[in-house]
Amino acid sequence: MKNIALILALGTLSACGADGPPLQPNANVGLSVGSNGVNTTAGIGASNGTVSLGLRL
Repeated sequence: MKNIALILALGTLSACGADGPPLQPNANVGLSVGSNGVNTTAGIGASNGTVSLGLRL
């Protein structure tokens, strides 16, 4: 179990931009009103300019 925690910690440190630009977090929230009623959207993500990761809710 300690080995898994160590691997995850090293992976997190290497992904935080130690050898490149850091990931910049971003978020957005939307609200729209139409014939189908009120719709909401939300999203979170991160980008370093070249690669973007995100999740839409």
